[in-house]
Amino acid sequence: MSGLRPRPFLAAVFTFCVACGGGDDTADQPAAAERGAGTKLVLLGTGTPNAEPDRSGTALAVTAGTRAYLVDAGPGIVRRANAAYQQGLGPFRIPDLDIVFLTHLHSDHTVGLPDLIFTPWVLGRDRPLQVYGPRGTREMVEHLLQAYAADIRVRTDGLEPTNHQGYRVRATDIDSGLVFEDERVRVTAFPVRHATWPSAVGYRFEASDRSIVISGDAAPSETIVTHCDGCDVLAHEVYSEVSFQRRAPEWQRYHASAHTSTRELAALAQRARPGLLVLYHQLLWGTGPEELVEEVRAEWDGDVVFGRDLEVY
Repeated sequence: MSGLRPRPFLAAVFTFCVACGGGDDTADQPAAAERGAGTKLVLLGTGTPNAEPDRSGTALAVTAGTRAYLVDAGPGIVRRANAAYQQGLGPFRIPDLDIVFLTHLHSDHTVGLPDLIFTPWVLGRDRPLQVYGPRGTREMVEHLLQAYAADIRVRTDGLEPTNHQGYRVRATDIDSGLVFEDERVRVTAFPVRHATWPSAVGYRFEASDRSIVISGDAAPSETIVTHCDGCDVLAHEVYSEVSFQRRAPEWQRYHASAHTSTRELAALAQRARPGLLVLYHQLLWGTGPEELVEEVRAEWDGDVVFGRDLEVY
């Protein structure tokens, strides 16, 4: 990982059909170019349920070659993806957004899902969106398609030029283990603890050149240690241990069971040994970004950064 620097962008499967955007003839890049592009972690949104105007809702991506593998769909995901595309990341071309992995079904991680289903279709996606997530994902997708049935009907039966494939969804409820594999990446899901959610997962993405692990919302978990195990990049949620002490008792009970403090994350990183630890979904409660990083560094001397929207690692 030495020399790798973050680059901000300032330079069971089934198909739901409720009823049956224009296409694009851009050719795929050659396979050699895909291999040369390398595997990257892109932070589309690092936010929390707090409506911070400078941080979009939780949405990350792993890019490999010309494809973006999205993780979570917080509010603003498609516009954030377009910002990444406009500033040089080709895999985020909107009609090419066709796969997402959900860590759990909290609203701040899924409010952008209808946006991801419909906006790329309106803008030309001509194949179904693949959605992988814990138990309840298929049911959520079914209800979303029912909610937008009138929109689908008007767009497909009216005067608007469109196709009859891009709004469809192949939704898969997953458990732990290998959940997806193609010629670029292998994706393994593993269980994590997130308060009273019956099913929440993290993901390990393994490519030929790098391994990237994403925690999702999670209290400290042995499974993250096991699945990182010296991974190149670990993106992990975190809250400030210092500011936590000022929270009301009922919120302390919740956050202690749902999230990971800086102190706990430092101890986890000591054992997981990531090449780079990227903090995201940061609950600050008045603590500054530099102070949060210092809280982690107080007990872990590895490389750690405060992740910001539209940074690349």
